[in-house]
Amino acid sequence: FPVTIQGLVGTYTKDGSKGIYLLQLDTITGQLKAISHTDHVSNPSFLAITKDKQFVYAVNEDEMGSISAFAFNAKKDQLQFINKVATKGAHPCHISISPDEKNIFVANYTGGSLTSFHRFADGRLSNAQQFIQNTGSSIDSIRQSKAHVHGSFFSPDGKWLLVNDLGMDQTQIYAYQANMHPPLKQTSASAIQAVPGAGPRHLSFSKNGQFVYVLEELSGSISVYEFKKGVAKLLQRDYTHPINFKDKPGSADIHLSPDGKFLYASNRGVENNIVQYQIDQKGFLKVATKKYTSSGGRMPRNFTISEDGKWLLVANQASNNIVVFKRDLSTGNLTKYIVTGKQIGRAHV
Repeated sequence: FPVTIQGLVGTYTKDGSKGIYLLQLDTITGQLKAISHTDHVSNPSFLAITKDKQFVYAVNEDEMGSISAFAFNAKKDQLQFINKVATKGAHPCHISISPDEKNIFVANYTGGSLTSFHRFADGRLSNAQQFIQNTGSSIDSIRQSKAHVHGSFFSPDGKWLLVNDLGMDQTQIYAYQANMHPPLKQTSASAIQAVPGAGPRHLSFSKNGQFVYVLEELSGSISVYEFKKGVAKLLQRDYTHPINFKDKPGSADIHLSPDGKFLYASNRGVENNIVQYQIDQKGFLKVATKKYTSSGGRMPRNFTISEDGKWLLVANQASNNIVVFKRDLSTGNLTKYIVTGKQIGRAHV
């Protein structure tokens, strides 16, 4: 078993960060240390990595949105810049790679749009290939006055791309056409309509692709859907905060454990925690098992779980730190190991 695990952290660069950091986790001590970093990469706030771990793609979350491609040099433990292309939308905040790794999709938050790019075998990115502009709003006059695309997520079988729009209270469902141009079939697209004011942000699929768990930022809730052949049916909805919670929710990220038995979500605002659930065999959240763990900082924007399921790392944006948790495989419980990252600016795991 490996003694160390490597990982990448994307950041905002306006407060002194260098860009993307390569980190190394010591699985014996739980200590996390920076190995190398990029230079002159603007606001690489969200990253996507190819299956062979040879290429990395980062959004550049600027008003003139763009994405950057990098090759990973394992011998030097460094990222080498390949190319950069415009997203045609403002403030791209999420990036995903199709399971066949032929196309890359970027969610432009402020622009309210989705952009796709062809990915070449050498890691280079094409110019924008497909551009989908959302138009719409919902009941929150401040956060939902216009479309805000917040992320795109593939079904495990690679046949469907689900796109969360926080501003429109929708999750759009597109059929993915691997060898076609454009790759998304817009004419047959459908949508999940969220509860008004919910604000869908991120989502996670079950391993078998039969269930979708949508995290709703503005209401702090998780909606569970049965998913079959591109059609979603609501099964359950539960709030990630306690019943007596009176403040403003700010849910951010959601992931299933590698074995699919537990679900985790992060809450920002005054909560600053990770909520966990057990999942039953029918895909439902076991609400009675809901448990909270402090994120160890302020504004847990994103988090990740190691491939073996033994570690959970939380990036707290406002307190500028990364907290390493040891994860119990049988109970799903989290134990804080160490806090690190003061040298890293505005961290996003």
